[in-house]
Amino acid sequence: MSNSIAVINAGSSSVKFAIYQAMKDERCLFRGQVEGIGIAPRLKIEDGKGNVVEERTLSAQGFDHGAATREIIQTGSTLLKGESVIAFGHRVVHGGIKYGAPVRVTEAVLDDLAKLEPLAPLHQPHNLAPIRAITELAPQIPQIACFDTAFHRAQSSVAQAFALPRRFAEEGVRRYGFHGLSYEYLVSRLRELAPDLAGRRIVFAHLGNGASLCAVRDGRSVASTMGFTAVDGLMMGTRCGAVDPGVILYMMQRHGMDAAAVESLIYRQSGLLGVSGISSDMRALRASPDPAAREAIALFVYRVVRELGSLVAALGGIDGLVFSAGIGERDAATRAEVAEGSRWTGAILDLARNQKSEGLISADNSSVAVWVIPTDEERLIARHAAAMLH
Repeated sequence: MSNSIAVINAGSSSVKFAIYQAMKDERCLFRGQVEGIGIAPRLKIEDGKGNVVEERTLSAQGFDHGAATREIIQTGSTLLKGESVIAFGHRVVHGGIKYGAPVRVTEAVLDDLAKLEPLAPLHQPHNLAPIRAITELAPQIPQIACFDTAFHRAQSSVAQAFALPRRFAEEGVRRYGFHGLSYEYLVSRLRELAPDLAGRRIVFAHLGNGASLCAVRDGRSVASTMGFTAVDGLMMGTRCGAVDPGVILYMMQRHGMDAAAVESLIYRQSGLLGVSGISSDMRALRASPDPAAREAIALFVYRVVRELGSLVAALGGIDGLVFSAGIGERDAATRAEVAEGSRWTGAILDLARNQKSEGLISADNSSVAVWVIPTDEERLIARHAAAMLH
């Protein structure tokens, strides 16, 4: 067994990780997560074949993202049986203006990234916590930060601009776009699966608890539904997506909401959860007989269809549509409803193929090739980390 690369993907209440063999075949050795941080933390690890090799409940007392990282390192070292980890790769949501490619983490880089925390309050602080923990535990091991915003740096200056006074643009107020690591991976995977399609006009739909669309031409980002922050664009699990700025002003003036209250509202209390009053989980809403659940689903689909149309306009047409992430990969009903609402593009699904969670799902007479491709941000991060080492 060769030396390994470990990938850390930290969220608000979980730390996902994967360990890859540092070889060209990118074999995944172990994959798992610590979930329920701050409530009832639990560790689960599977080997590369999906067999559970470790599963246990952890003490909740004082258990934070740093503690989760330390638990992962300790358990991972045991599983690797003495084999060394030669690098850690990290998903970092926001790279700001300065970071448009993977970078080796230094104290100066970490300071820069910490200054971006107000732009991604649900993600950036948690992304950086494992980096700090590893710096304390194993400062000799290189750490590589990979950014969700980097893929979208290929967009034109017009696509990244807001119609605000120039002084704000000069200090970094612009459309950054997110889920870039997912989109970059999906582009690379589409090149393997359908090379003739990959260089054409594609809309990628990363639909999960966080959701966005990205227009891609010749493998490069042209436009994205997410903007300055990861709350913009589509309706999501608990995030509202695009909303009239006047609504925010109304809430502040009429209801006396301060910035913290508005932040909590638009990031944690809205979306599928807010509209349904039931759950942020699409599976629970599909199973619910409550009319509010159906209304939440209908609004989610409507927003996807409407934004998809805007990205088709940005591309000047569409040749392919790719679904991915939790809802995109596993909810055939949502895919069917989005395709039906976008039938004007020429996208037609094959009902039998659409029951699959991977592969081509469009009908033979569809003028738009529709695919389901599972995303794998961790594998892409491992690739970037390996490349940085060389």
